[in-house]
Amino acid sequence: GALTLAIMILPLVMRTTEEALKSVPDMYREGSFGLGAGKLRTVFCVVLPSAIPGILSGVILSIGRITGESAALLFTAGFGLRLLGFKAALESSSASLSVALYLYASEQGKFDIAFGIAAVLLVLTLALNLLASLTARKAGKER
Repeated sequence: GALTLAIMILPLVMRTTEEALKSVPDMYREGSFGLGAGKLRTVFCVVLPSAIPGILSGVILSIGRITGESAALLFTAGFGLRLLGFKAALESSSASLSVALYLYASEQGKFDIAFGIAAVLLVLTLALNLLASLTARKAGKER
């Protein structure tokens, strides 16, 4: 399942990394070359540190997208036909949170459990966004 999601998200990570590297001003590269630095030193000491916030933001957004992708995992990691108890779910294949939310709300009519799952998904999304914000701030201060 993890390999499937990694392959699915690879184009997004590559594209955001490419855009972050292109967004580094040419003046930085020219200044580094003007001071006598070689290509390798320019890439590692000038270009990459300037592009790190964009690269990290792209990776974190990709992780956020992975959390929403459940269809690929249903076909590769398996799916229990019914939702199991907590202990049994840890020992066998089970549904992702989004699938469990759908099953509890639509098929079983247990809205209290569905709202609890929705709250967990919201907290995970909020935590991921806060992590992205803190990482971008920290990377921005290091420049």
